[in-house]
Amino acid sequence: MESQSSRDSSSRAATQEYPNPFIHELKLTKAQWIKGIILGCTLLPIRVFLAWILLIAAWIVAVLRLAGLPQEERSKPLSGWRRWLFHPILWLLGRAVFFCVGFHWVKVKGRKADVKEAPILVVAPHSSFLDMVIMFPAGVPTVVSRSENINLPVIGALLECSQSVLVSRRDPESRKEAVSELNKRVTSNGSWPQILMFPEGTTTNGRCLLRFKTGAFVPGVPVQPVVLHYPNELDTIRWTYKGSNWFQVLFHTLSQPYTNITIEFLPVYTPSEEEKKNSRLFAGNVQKVMASALGVPASDYVMAGRIPVSKLNDLSVPLESPGKEAMTLLYRKGLGPRDVEAALDRMIDRCRSGDGGTKVNAEELASILGLNKKTAVHICSLYSRDDTVDLRHIYFNMAALIGHVDEISLLHSAFAAFDREGRGSLTKEELTELMGALLGVPQQSTEELYDTATEDQEQLTEESLLLVLTTHPIYQKVTKEILQPERPPSANGTSVNNNRSLLNGSVNEDKKSK
Repeated sequence: MESQSSRDSSSRAATQEYPNPFIHELKLTKAQWIKGIILGCTLLPIRVFLAWILLIAAWIVAVLRLAGLPQEERSKPLSGWRRWLFHPILWLLGRAVFFCVGFHWVKVKGRKADVKEAPILVVAPHSSFLDMVIMFPAGVPTVVSRSENINLPVIGALLECSQSVLVSRRDPESRKEAVSELNKRVTSNGSWPQILMFPEGTTTNGRCLLRFKTGAFVPGVPVQPVVLHYPNELDTIRWTYKGSNWFQVLFHTLSQPYTNITIEFLPVYTPSEEEKKNSRLFAGNVQKVMASALGVPASDYVMAGRIPVSKLNDLSVPLESPGKEAMTLLYRKGLGPRDVEAALDRMIDRCRSGDGGTKVNAEELASILGLNKKTAVHICSLYSRDDTVDLRHIYFNMAALIGHVDEISLLHSAFAAFDREGRGSLTKEELTELMGALLGVPQQSTEELYDTATEDQEQLTEESLLLVLTTHPIYQKVTKEILQPERPPSANGTSVNNNRSLLNGSVNEDKKSK
């Protein structure tokens, strides 16, 4: 059983001990480049052509499999001739696709459990779309997929044909329906096929395992862990947040004579009564088992939206601070420390005045910064998914990093900024917004932090929040490490000291020289 202290220790160490799993750069020697170009010009086009022919054939079979089947019957497990006739054909066509792209041999270790032994297969690490080669040794199980994928050519028909569980990440109701459907299938005593899931939720370089999402573990049924090994001289498979993209993965993999993979089925993991009640504990213990089999760390990293973060209890801390990136950009554009401070002052003054609200578009931000719109758009993209940004998020995320104010003063200003009604207290939602602004990344929930800070009182006051962020063994990392001044690079690449006292000293020196 995982103790609270071990989880706390893991949270504290996350950003210090674990390798960054979201970056993968493929480095080729000159000989490897030449070989890749030759095979890319000859072998790759043939492989792509054959794979598309086979995919189209699989699409036709998928359409025929459901042809004439009433809509209400499609919500039930396929049986009879629709299963025994078409299932082997789809298996053969799918395996042939992967054979064409270079997976000539698939080495399998261990025994795949029957659906009644383990209704769910959990697979890691998740490297790219090519991981789906696992489908064939696993007997073509059902998968959980984004609902948007149902509209993709060919892929959509295959997902519908295999009766995949579809979920929209943007729709909370869709997630609830997906959980309900998942529960129904895994408790059907084998009526439905096994369900295959990648609990990391995104692709990585495989150097450590991300913290598992709990979806596969909420039903509390036995799961079979499956780990993937790619013992190749060139690691062309990885598609990560930074570095290799999907096109490079496809090009370099299809330009290799063959690609090796070993699929290892680990023993079925049956949850304890405590794990059945606590899906996070269940997921964490399975993660450790799989990490041990792979020989890599089990980390607290996750992908929050589109941003890689480490978990500090319920807080999401970005691996790469948007404030640091914004400061680097501003310095490269010629702004000095005092220029950045003046821009931040203009931001907070506008927020306090209430004129025009706290949200601005790129043009307004460019005016506040005194820079061009292109730079402002870039900074907007660090904090927002659209063309508007909340000035409070930029100010509170950057002010401490450049040493503009100390963390105590910053927390006081932030509390006042998000206490909309001036009550002297924050709701859970307001605390979530405040911590999102301080850390530079939207927070999904701060319920644990809220409960910790209000343990002996009914409301979250400024004093109680300050106390937990400066003395709690986990949350104090926010004020003692994350909100400490940084030394961002200047335009010429040297470090710039942004400590407030040193800045004031430089101002005084300027006055003396004048």
